[in-house]
Amino acid sequence: MSPKSIHDTARQNNEIAISSMIILASYFLAQILADIGSLKIASIGKMSFDAGTLIYPFTFTLRDLIHKKLGKKTAQRMIVLCAGANLIMAGFFALVTLLPSDPTWTLQAAFAAVLGPVWRIVLASIAAELISELIDTEVYQLWVTRITTKHQWARVLVSNAVSVPIDSVIFALIAFSGILPQETVWLIVWANIAIKGLVTIISIPLIYLV
Repeated sequence: MSPKSIHDTARQNNEIAISSMIILASYFLAQILADIGSLKIASIGKMSFDAGTLIYPFTFTLRDLIHKKLGKKTAQRMIVLCAGANLIMAGFFALVTLLPSDPTWTLQAAFAAVLGPVWRIVLASIAAELISELIDTEVYQLWVTRITTKHQWARVLVSNAVSVPIDSVIFALIAFSGILPQETVWLIVWANIAIKGLVTIISIPLIYLV
């Protein structure tokens, strides 16, 4: 191998490593922001949804990018590692909430009310994430190995069409059942499916960037 070929290969590997780190960091960031955002139940018209839904759907496309660049096993490890990071976040917030507050700080009740329930959101997110996203990677892999390696947009749409409803149902039922009226919970499910589907379509061009 010539020095030029070695240099080109090293540069290509470096570019892959940098882009992969950016995608991985974006995935972790989106997951954590979505968990915190889901503490707020928003309403637009007659549609109720947890605010984390506005950013969470991007994790599906980011995960497909990792699958495309680094393979199925790396995508699965990323899902599990992110679940662990979310647990650490929930544990940290629980610890901070339990710490005695300074007598001059009057926001303890508000702090506990907002961030106290994050553990339930995180557990719901982890359950939904592990089940739906591992299914998503299997569907994605099946498309690539059994159908075609072409039409990247199609394999993203198909894998997300399977995983998004599963994710939405599991998350909403675990996170909000017993806290919100059942009617509201199912409104959140349908709104989540609609929003995640729309964001999936909008984010498809990202799959062609790497």
